[in-house]
Amino acid sequence: MAQRPPRSRPNVSEMDPMPTEQVAVHDRTNDLVADLHLTADKLVRDHAVTGDVKIISRAAKELRYAFKVFTPYRTNRKVSIFGSARMKPDHPSFVQAVECGRLFGKQGWYIVTGAGGGIMEAAHVGCGREKAMGLNIMLPFEQDANPVINDDPKLVNFKYFFTRKLLFVKEVHAIVIFPGGFGTHDECFETITLIQTGKRDLMPIVLVDQPGGDYWKDWVTYVRKHLLDTSLISPEDMSLFTVVSDPQDAVDEVLRFYTVYNSMRYIREKLYLRLHVEPTPGLLALLNSEFQDILVTGIIETVPPHPMEANDAHLADLHRISLHFNRRSFGRLRQMINFINAELMDQDAP
Repeated sequence: MAQRPPRSRPNVSEMDPMPTEQVAVHDRTNDLVADLHLTADKLVRDHAVTGDVKIISRAAKELRYAFKVFTPYRTNRKVSIFGSARMKPDHPSFVQAVECGRLFGKQGWYIVTGAGGGIMEAAHVGCGREKAMGLNIMLPFEQDANPVINDDPKLVNFKYFFTRKLLFVKEVHAIVIFPGGFGTHDECFETITLIQTGKRDLMPIVLVDQPGGDYWKDWVTYVRKHLLDTSLISPEDMSLFTVVSDPQDAVDEVLRFYTVYNSMRYIREKLYLRLHVEPTPGLLALLNSEFQDILVTGIIETVPPHPMEANDAHLADLHRISLHFNRRSFGRLRQMINFINAELMDQDAP
C-alpha cells in the first residue's frame, strides 16, 4: 500500500519565525502536496493505463503553471471577455469589444481572454498589452495567440479545454460575453451554472448585444420560454445575468456590483459578506425582513473579521455581515447584494 511521504519542513533555525497563521497555512499546503504524491503512487498501484496518467500529468502541469502566472495578480480585479474568434475588425461587436477593453483598462482592471482573434483580440487591443492576460488553447487550426498578448509572460497555453475553463472563472471577478458560436454559449451556460449552484462565488455576468441587435435578447427569450416558464430554473435565476447593448453599460454594471460589496467567504456554517461601507441598523432590519427566506436559522448581522480570515489581510479593514445562508438560493443572494449596493452606494463607497 502506498505510504504518505513525510512533509518537507524548512530548517526553522535558518529562517525568521513565521506568524502562527502563516505556519498553519504552510503546514496545510505541505499536507496537500503530500496527498498529491500519495495519489500519484496509487496510479502505479492501480496499474493505470498510460493514456489516463498522461491526462492527469498534463492537467496538473498546466494548472500549476497557470496558478503561478496568476498568483501575482490575485488581488487585482480581472474580467473574462468571451466572444467569437471570427469577428472582423469592422464588425460592430469587434468595435464594442475594443471599447469595452479600453474602459475596463482605464479602471485598472485586467482583461482575460482566450488570447485568439476576433472578440478576444479586440478586448486586448482596447486594454493594451500591460492589462492583457491570455489563456490560449492549442488547436490544429487555431493556435497562435493574438499580437497583443503573444510572447507576453501573462499568456498561458493549454492543451485541455477543462483546465483552461477553470482559470477563466476561478481567477476573475466578472464575465462579459459578446456574440459567438458554440464555445461562447458553452462558456456562458457553464459560468451561470457554476454561480447558480454555488460552485463559484457570485460575480456579474454581462451579455453585450451590438447596437440594435437581438443576439442575447433572443437568447433570453429562449431561456424564459423553455427554462423559466417550464420551471426548469427559478425566477430569481434571471438575476444572475444582465443584457446590455453599450460597452459603457457593461462596465458600469460590473463596477456597480462592487460599489459596496467586495467579496464573500464561507467560514464553517456561516457566509461572510465583506463590504466597503458599514451597514446601518436600518439596513440590517430591511435585509432580515426582505431576505429571511434564504436563512437556515438566525439573522443577518454585522460581525468583525473572523480569525480564519487572517490570510486575507488586504481585506481586514472591510466591514462584514454574516448569515447562515441556505447555499441554494444564489439568485436571491445576488438580489440581496444588489439591494445592499443600492442602499449604501452613496455613503462613502470607493
